[in-house]
Amino acid sequence: MGEPAHFDTLVDIYNRSIEKFADRELFGTKKEGVWHWITYREFGKQVDGFRGGLAGLGLTRGDAVAIIADNRVEWAVSAYACFGLGIALVPMYEAQLEKDWEFIVRDCGAKALVVSKKDILQKAKKLLELIPTLQHIIVMEGESDGHTIHSFAALIEAGEKKPVPVIKPEKKDVACYIYTSGTTGVPKGVILSHNNIASNVEGAHKAFPMASEDRSLSFLPWAHSFGQTVELHALFSNGASMGLAESISKILDNLAEVQPTLLFSVPRIFNRLYMAVQKQISEKPAVVQAMVKGALRAAAKLRVGEKPSFGEGIMLSLANKVVFSKVRAKFGGRLKYAFSGGAAISREVAEFIDGIGVMVYEGYGLTETSPIATANCPFLGRKIGSVGKPFPDVRVVIDPSSGKKTESGRDEGEIIVYGPNVMQGYHNRPEENAAVFTSDGGFRTGDMGYIDPDGFVYITGRIKEQYKLENGKYVVPTPLEEEIKLSPYVTNVMVYGDNRPHNVALVVANVDAVKAWAEKEGHSLSSGPALLEDPKVRELLGKEIEKYSEKFKGFESVQDFAIIDSDFTTENGMLTPSLKLKRRSVLEKYAPLLDALYKKKAESKAQRPRAAV
Repeated sequence: MGEPAHFDTLVDIYNRSIEKFADRELFGTKKEGVWHWITYREFGKQVDGFRGGLAGLGLTRGDAVAIIADNRVEWAVSAYACFGLGIALVPMYEAQLEKDWEFIVRDCGAKALVVSKKDILQKAKKLLELIPTLQHIIVMEGESDGHTIHSFAALIEAGEKKPVPVIKPEKKDVACYIYTSGTTGVPKGVILSHNNIASNVEGAHKAFPMASEDRSLSFLPWAHSFGQTVELHALFSNGASMGLAESISKILDNLAEVQPTLLFSVPRIFNRLYMAVQKQISEKPAVVQAMVKGALRAAAKLRVGEKPSFGEGIMLSLANKVVFSKVRAKFGGRLKYAFSGGAAISREVAEFIDGIGVMVYEGYGLTETSPIATANCPFLGRKIGSVGKPFPDVRVVIDPSSGKKTESGRDEGEIIVYGPNVMQGYHNRPEENAAVFTSDGGFRTGDMGYIDPDGFVYITGRIKEQYKLENGKYVVPTPLEEEIKLSPYVTNVMVYGDNRPHNVALVVANVDAVKAWAEKEGHSLSSGPALLEDPKVRELLGKEIEKYSEKFKGFESVQDFAIIDSDFTTENGMLTPSLKLKRRSVLEKYAPLLDALYKKKAESKAQRPRAAV
């Protein structure tokens, strides 16, 4: 485990790491097929230069600098240079809508904007004319115009000639304005102080075994609090190294090359692995499938302290050699554990990944909690299905005012978080601040859950996503959607039923998988858009929805569905940059289709012959 350390600010982390780990590798990038690594010392030199360059532009303590870039060395350089000047960093995504960029830069009053490349620069130039506070744009891949557009490299060079010292921020000084994705409206700027984030990093030192020898493959966006705090700052504070993934599509290739010991991910990545491995196993002979099932039973027993049968033990040993070791090799062969956050991971997927020998620790939190509020980890304990216990120095309580109880009689209600990680508030949103803070400083998360007798926290849904059917039953759609998406034939799904007689769904089919199924089964399917209207495809997807909904209550089940040919993406405004579903946007586009499903059901009922009296 890493050396226990105390951090008041992100500058404390920076100063300590640059001095303590100067000669260790920090960031790796792949260029022309070869991985190149820079050391902490080399990184520190770039940060010092860029800090001087920002100061040379007249930027000073209390200002804000926005950034539009995917993960790259320059992103981290920009962040630590800003922190060392007492400047607030305002991260945004390359995939974000231009209207969001404009709103965020205007709302935070940014004086400078850092962008990654020329195509982003061309879109961002208009902001100079639209936003009075914005005075400079700095481009990582591009040239200066000698006036308001500055080259990143040139600014570092200028800063090296006129260096400025690192300042010591106050604990309460703003480190970041991180704008939430805005699933229900315009983005909200979460104000995170230096101590908010630093306290969460300190908690990670206490909770997780990390050391300077560790390495990760970085693909979670640092623009999101999860990737920034849990990976960038936490690993940097431990002297560890990070290979920067080329792209999401290259993750598996990069894992094998970088050979990480730690992995920070969201459930989507584990779901992909689960579906890929399950597909491979389903194509194996029956004896291999039986061996895998027996091995997973043995692993499940070992997880809860039970002894597997003799036969199960043999199957686990064989499966480990024949199947599971090959799966672990896809992660690079050195993985000690993985940390999952950002959304709930399916219990089925978590148990499977755990069963093949990859330890997954699930945690929970929000941007507003910097982000970790609870976690499963070696030093707090672990229960699959839960999101763990409260993080060090964090307290979690359940608001009992809902009056709901679990089957075991535990209070189920809104989760409230207390601790040094709780945000300072939303920028320019006094009414919303009044709504989310309790009188004693707790943060109302908007998530429902309960705490078991051992102190483990369980999430049962998002209050704003919960809706009531006509029969008065409450439905939380997200867990059901996550289960249905485990089907290899479903790319995406949205379940709907607000004030309706039953649930229906919009289903985005995995067309390639459907075609492969049809070929294997000897079915002749239509091509193009007509494929999705084929009765055989509809029958297949109906069975898949039923299969993956088995564990849910009858009133929660999907009674009808429509197949759509366009996925939910950030580009079409259906997903947030952190890949959460924008239900309002989906409903705006597909309301007529959903209405048609209910109308069809009503007409079908009306046409049924009535029983004779």
